[in-house]
Amino acid sequence: MLCRTGGAFILIITTLMNIRSTLMADPMQSKRRAAEVAAYACLDSAYFAELMDCFLSDDYRLAQRAAYSVSMAGRERPDLMEPHIGALVDQLERKDIHDAVIRNSVRILQEVEIPEELHGRLMDVCFEFIQNRQVAIAIRAFSLTILYNFSRIYPEIKKELRIIIEEALEYEKPAFVARGKKILKKI
Repeated sequence: MLCRTGGAFILIITTLMNIRSTLMADPMQSKRRAAEVAAYACLDSAYFAELMDCFLSDDYRLAQRAAYSVSMAGRERPDLMEPHIGALVDQLERKDIHDAVIRNSVRILQEVEIPEELHGRLMDVCFEFIQNRQVAIAIRAFSLTILYNFSRIYPEIKKELRIIIEEALEYEKPAFVARGKKILKKI
């Protein structure tokens, strides 16, 4: 069976895959293996739920290895991501998880519709991320996009977002500056 993931087609063996075992068996966590797991998870909501269980696991290494597969699967099948959006926001508020989990969570959240009851929590977390220079740059850049998306719903945050970006531009890394400048043009 062929399945599209990340712009490429890969062959999926139609036998059952144990996602946890597959992720843990590959110490190098190759892109190909991550794509295979993502493609398999896209086949059925139960498989996707199994992948999300790995991603949301307290097992630091398992969650890290599942992160890239979740990101790929979430882009390919955002409909399967919908029931898990609250769990992604919960992950962002934790301090004991791998940056890969946070990075892939915010990457997904910038591209999906967020339920209204999570807006406030997610905005708070994203504002914390963009103002903390100790947070990885990719997390901060994705958080900028999430906040920009919210600014279209809540125009009152545009002023705060603009001030934070403008004040940070001369001190930030290129990824933040590029994303920040794009957002400033839009707001």
